[in-house]
Amino acid sequence: MTLALIEKAIRLRGLEPRGAFQFGAVDEVPVTTRGPAQTLVLAGSIGPSLWSAFSASPEFKLEVDGLDRWTRRITRELALDIGAEALFPFGGPPHHPFQRWARRAEPVHPSPLGILIHPRHGLWHAYRAALVFAERIELPPKVDAPSPCSTCADKPCLTSCPVGAFGDGHYDVATCVAHARGRSGNACRERGCIARRACPVGHAIAYGPEQQHFHMAAFLKGQR
Repeated sequence: MTLALIEKAIRLRGLEPRGAFQFGAVDEVPVTTRGPAQTLVLAGSIGPSLWSAFSASPEFKLEVDGLDRWTRRITRELALDIGAEALFPFGGPPHHPFQRWARRAEPVHPSPLGILIHPRHGLWHAYRAALVFAERIELPPKVDAPSPCSTCADKPCLTSCPVGAFGDGHYDVATCVAHARGRSGNACRERGCIARRACPVGHAIAYGPEQQHFHMAAFLKGQR
């Protein structure tokens, strides 16, 4: 199985390939049914890429964990087809180090909001699953690129939140949630996080209103 065929199979399921790497001696290596994993390929989304596939699925109508259930179903089917095993960033334990894996696989960097930022996609991307292979698959060299935050002087992400939930390197979750649930939080509830939308990188591929609303509703449901 070549990387090109794996990436094609990922796209056919409604996801996007999000980079790959080979495990090294210093890694915590997942164990597959055929032995220690040698290669990991990430699958996820870029901009609104998964929305049409997910919103047309039966899981979309579920009130709880619809996106996660859809992801599990299609990724496990995919893994079976290509001889891999699927791991997920949700539903643990075990809790897999997806952010560390992402930084191994792609030129992503921590942003002031805590979300990994991509030089082209900005904050409008996600990692939904990892496909691990017992085989060592040939991979191209990783493309490195600096964080776009390093040259962003204004940092509008830190100043646009109406309740100042981001500051001093800390995300005030309680303040954010109280505002988003409150009478004055309609813009956040309906169109997504204002601070995230303020980032100029990848603005052209920002999620549409329906997807923004879906993710914000899921976030608020998960907060006690």
